[in-house]
Amino acid sequence: MDQTTTTRTTRLDGGTASGLEAAGITMTPPWWTTRALLSDEKRRVLRSLHEQFLAAGAQVITAGTFRTNLRTLQAAGLQDAGLAWMVHAAVGVAQAAQKAANRNARVVASMAPVADCYRPDLVPDDDSLRAEHHWLAVELSRAGVDTVLIETMNTTREARAALEQVQAAGMTGWVSFVCGDDARLLSGESLADAARAVVADGAAAVMVNCADPVRTQLCLPVLADVSVAPIGAYPNLEDRDGITGGWEPKAFAALMTGWCEDYGLTFAGGCCGTTPEHVAAMTAALGG
Repeated sequence: MDQTTTTRTTRLDGGTASGLEAAGITMTPPWWTTRALLSDEKRRVLRSLHEQFLAAGAQVITAGTFRTNLRTLQAAGLQDAGLAWMVHAAVGVAQAAQKAANRNARVVASMAPVADCYRPDLVPDDDSLRAEHHWLAVELSRAGVDTVLIETMNTTREARAALEQVQAAGMTGWVSFVCGDDARLLSGESLADAARAVVADGAAAVMVNCADPVRTQLCLPVLADVSVAPIGAYPNLEDRDGITGGWEPKAFAALMTGWCEDYGLTFAGGCCGTTPEHVAAMTAALGG
């Protein structure tokens, strides 16, 4: 791999949810990863996972705000205790991990679909999207975040609404879509059209995530062809049983190296099932 490709690729971290689950924190609705914020003991597990990804060479770690949106927190019955504290706790844990690791790494926040990552039919109306993403964007900004990874987006409409609110709160937005077959969002929309739309809206990067490597690879030439913004990928390595079948760290590293060479990825990492060992192998392969 040539040095120019290596130097322009920023390494992302791996699967937070699968890492927490491996550590014994159950991923069940409505909590999902937010469960890791409920006690000092669980927050230590989350911080340790961030630190492991940093030690493995990640240059970007994503705070555990994936499910700290209004809809999830209200479903968990937290109204009486207030809701925003969980957003600030998640960001604080990631910031503490970055500071303790003493590495030149960046902390970004996660912003997911307000309903379900894999159910585009559940995306609410525009007014609800605007209000719910506004609430989270404001709290992320107050927590000291400057960049938000708007991820696992299954419709162009919600991706644009989330990006609008992130920018209105004074932050930078990276947008990542989840796709099915033929480089199409789960809504059936063309990835090419979705990428053009969010880049026109001011997205600082456009990526694909949480699809298996085969589907992800179909998306990369589309992004490379249509996007004038930096592009990236962080695939899902788990099969339907939650097993990282076939994608051992060296195989994953070879996959990501090939994608960086072939498509000029600016961002490379992993989603569900991607462990610190996978990130360490990718770091070594990319010359980090």
